[in-house]
Amino acid sequence: MAMIYNPSTGFDLGDPDKIPLDALALPEPREIKAAAEGLILSASGWRGVFALPGPGDSFAPWSLAKEAEDSLTPRISPSHAVAAAHMAKVFGQALLAREETPKVLLGLDSRPTGPALADIFARVLLGMGIVVRHCFIIAAPEIMAYAGICSSLPKDEEDHATGFAYISASHNPPGHNGVKFGVGSGGVLSSREIAPLIAALKAALAAPDSPSQALSLLKAAPPHKVAECYRGSSGWKRKALSAYTLFTHRVVTDEESLDRRNAVLDELEEGLVRNPLGIAAELNGSARTLSIDRDFFEGLGAKIHCVNDRPRQFVHRIVPEGESLDLCVRLLESLRAQDPAFQLGYSPDCDGDRGNLVMWDSGLGKARLLEAQEVFSLSCLAELACLARKPGGAMRTAVVVNDATSMRIERIASLLGARVFRAETGEANVVALAESLREQGWTVRILGEGSNGGTIVHPSKVRDPLSTLGAMIRLLRSPDRPGEPSPSRIWFAALGREDEYREDMELADILATLPPWATTSVFEPRAALKAASQDKRALKERYAGIFMEEWKKRVAELNLRYGIVEWKAFATQGIAETEVGEDFGASGSGGLRIVMFGPGGQPKAFLWMRGSGTEPVFRIMADVAGGDAEDEAYFLSWHADMVGRADGA
Repeated sequence: MAMIYNPSTGFDLGDPDKIPLDALALPEPREIKAAAEGLILSASGWRGVFALPGPGDSFAPWSLAKEAEDSLTPRISPSHAVAAAHMAKVFGQALLAREETPKVLLGLDSRPTGPALADIFARVLLGMGIVVRHCFIIAAPEIMAYAGICSSLPKDEEDHATGFAYISASHNPPGHNGVKFGVGSGGVLSSREIAPLIAALKAALAAPDSPSQALSLLKAAPPHKVAECYRGSSGWKRKALSAYTLFTHRVVTDEESLDRRNAVLDELEEGLVRNPLGIAAELNGSARTLSIDRDFFEGLGAKIHCVNDRPRQFVHRIVPEGESLDLCVRLLESLRAQDPAFQLGYSPDCDGDRGNLVMWDSGLGKARLLEAQEVFSLSCLAELACLARKPGGAMRTAVVVNDATSMRIERIASLLGARVFRAETGEANVVALAESLREQGWTVRILGEGSNGGTIVHPSKVRDPLSTLGAMIRLLRSPDRPGEPSPSRIWFAALGREDEYREDMELADILATLPPWATTSVFEPRAALKAASQDKRALKERYAGIFMEEWKKRVAELNLRYGIVEWKAFATQGIAETEVGEDFGASGSGGLRIVMFGPGGQPKAFLWMRGSGTEPVFRIMADVAGGDAEDEAYFLSWHADMVGRADGA
């Protein structure tokens, strides 16, 4: 046999006869140790720099330094091949503990090292007797929606799946890679579920015979089984696309029955015919280039224009923040000059689960990007207004957010009859808290990490730009119905400003009505500190002493400038948020939020900190009610100074 290629892209899938580890050049223990130490292992994903650049290799076009993390090579080192083989093994063992003959969906984002890692995963899992359905390049929301549907089927049905393995490093640079796992649902494993897999992986990589064990794992699958797996990839991808389309219709419409879904979609099409809406999609070579985006929007009746819509067509940083959205801004302005219907644009990260937005602002006469917190706020507003629109509304409505979400969300939720619950940063934590609340009788339609702009809309368990844009389209284009005012009219009524409502409103008009808060973007360099302290609990305990002294010095100034008179500290660990008094160390490695209040107990600001679970940084932010950039800078610089002193103490 020879190399098998994916027919839609021409990219390599793998050579069934070629074992991806040389028996005569197995890595030394020190190399395995170095590879293991470079991995970040958490419920959010297992990640590291897998690319192995060599002479003549290309690098990311926006990178000045020719380093491995910005490499576009498809090669990985032998030590990382060993690590990947053991990752597949521990996941395979978890699958075999659930079913006698598990079936697993395998997919990857569009970064170049993906096929090499998928080749390793497929071989190891096949060799363990697990059925592998290779979907090749697929957006994270797509494979997770498909996995959720397949895992709910009876075990004896052909399309049943036990779980999924998704090879991706999300928003990290292209030389990074990693994997996320899910079992029995369309979401990733929780912190509790992933902990034993992490322990098993560490033990396997520390074993003296780790390289030879990896080689045995890679040799176990017969080449004809590997070839059969690879040749079937196009068929599984088609099934995933079909399932994802139906699932997205369910998510966007919030309707179970096909008849009701179609009624909502017809209503949206009616609104889009009356007031056309165009969307600029700058896909940056991501996995969304091979997903349903164009068909989905055209099916609604919206206009869509896509650029950089071939996989690996990376033209800027993968993280869709700040300057990464400049190209989308320019694209939207260009399209708007030709057709005034174009009002929105988006650019996703590499796995396509997060797409931050740009919008046309008629007041400014140009397009501009939306901050992550603004995107999430608008999504919450839209979804809560749509819930309020339903006959009878929803009882006990909740919004679940991460601890770094702006307190603007509490204000929006209160206006629309909902309560906000907070979990530790990490998508798995937010999803788990939402599930827990639903079991207690709460309606949780929308959840997510406001600090990242990612919107998760039930029944999805992962961020999805189509959910975000679907919410925006419903907010802007759902018409009034007898006895059911449009979502945007409901919002203006909640504000007591219904006389300002217009049917042809732009997103900028609604954005201008949001409660004003100034919030740090967690993707700004000043929000990511390089902390020397490995013990985050001890750092926070030292920070507590510094904060108490600083509070005494500043409370008069804080009262004068911001009306702040008291504070409370909250720790978030997993799905729990607890008040911790002066024991800041009680937050451990989780999040710590110091909320400051006015005389009536109204929240005025907060300071937040947490060590990242996927990157070697200590993240901080500030959130200020009614503030501007100068106010946010005041709080953040104060916060950063205290963290720096605690780190150096």
